[in-house]
Amino acid sequence: MPLLALRLDDTINISYWAVFLPLWLWKAMVMLGALFAGLVWWRHPEYRVEGEGYVDMKAIIICLVLNSLLFVFEIMVCDQLERSYQHNLPLGDKTHNWLIVFMPLFLTAPVSIAACVWGFKHDRGLELEAMCSINILQFIFIALKLEKLIRWNWAAVFIPVWILTCLMCLIVLYYIIWSILILRAPDLMAEQRRAHLRAAVGALALVVPLLTFEVLLVHRLDNNNDLPYIAVCCPLYITLLVLIPTSFGQRSGNHWWFGIRKDFCTFILDICPFLREYGNITVEFGRIEAPEGEEEVENDFFRLTKVSNIEQPQRIVMPIINIEMPD
Repeated sequence: MPLLALRLDDTINISYWAVFLPLWLWKAMVMLGALFAGLVWWRHPEYRVEGEGYVDMKAIIICLVLNSLLFVFEIMVCDQLERSYQHNLPLGDKTHNWLIVFMPLFLTAPVSIAACVWGFKHDRGLELEAMCSINILQFIFIALKLEKLIRWNWAAVFIPVWILTCLMCLIVLYYIIWSILILRAPDLMAEQRRAHLRAAVGALALVVPLLTFEVLLVHRLDNNNDLPYIAVCCPLYITLLVLIPTSFGQRSGNHWWFGIRKDFCTFILDICPFLREYGNITVEFGRIEAPEGEEEVENDFFRLTKVSNIEQPQRIVMPIINIEMPD
C-alpha cells in the first residue's frame, strides 16, 4: 500500500509491476503452500485420516481458487495501469474495458458465498471470503464509475462502504457501552473488566482510522483537496498496525499448508530444537527467589529460571491377572 501511494504521488517512478510486488509474493506463497500440501496428500494417503485432514484440504482448495481469481484480477489491473502510464493517460482512463478487468473480482462473490456457507458448517474462519462476498456491490459500482457508465461522484459510489462502516460504528458503540457497564459491575473480576476495556479500545482504534481514511480518499478522488495519497493512506496504516497484534489471538490456521500437518509453532520447534531450550526459560526482572525444583541464576537486573525437576504423580500398579490363594 505505501508503494502504491508513493507511485500515485509520483514520488517514485517505477513500474506498476514492481509496485504490486508484495501481492505477487503473497499469491506465490499461497500457490506454493497449496502445491506442497497437494503433493503430501497424494504421496501419503495415510495422513488423510489424521484429525480433520479432508476438511483442511478442502479449505486449501477453496483458498487457492479464490486467490487465483484475485491474482488474475491484480494482473489485469496492473496491466491497465501500466498501459495508461506508457500512453500518458490520466489515472482512471482506460486502455481495456474496466468491466472485463473486474470480471474475476465479480466471480469471487459466488465462490466466497459458497465458501462462507461451507465454513460456517465446518466451523472454519474465512475472513477473506466474507470480505469478498459482502463487498460485491462496491466492486460493481467502482467498475461502472471507472468505465464512466455512471456519472456519480465518488461519495455516492462508496455508499456500500458507508453502510458497512455505519454498522461497524454501531458495533463499536455497543462495545463501549458494554465495557462501561462492566467497569461499574462490582461482581466481576478485574481481569474481566480489563478484557472488555481492551476489546472496546481495540475496536475504536480499528474503526475510527478506517473511517477517516475513507473520508479523505473520497475527497481526494472528487478533487476536493490536494492531499498526497501517502497522507490520505496514513489512517489506513494505523488500522493495519492495530490489526497485527489482534491477529495473534485468532484461532490456529490450517495445518496442511505446505504439508507440515501440525501447528506452525510446533513445526518450527521441531526443526529448530535449540529454540526449545530458550522457550523453556523465563526472564523475570528484579530479585525473586526461585521456587523449589528450579535452578536460579540471579544478578542485579534479571533472573533466569529453568524447570529442572518435575514431580510426576504416583500411580498405583495393579497386576493384570489376579491369582487367588487357595484356602
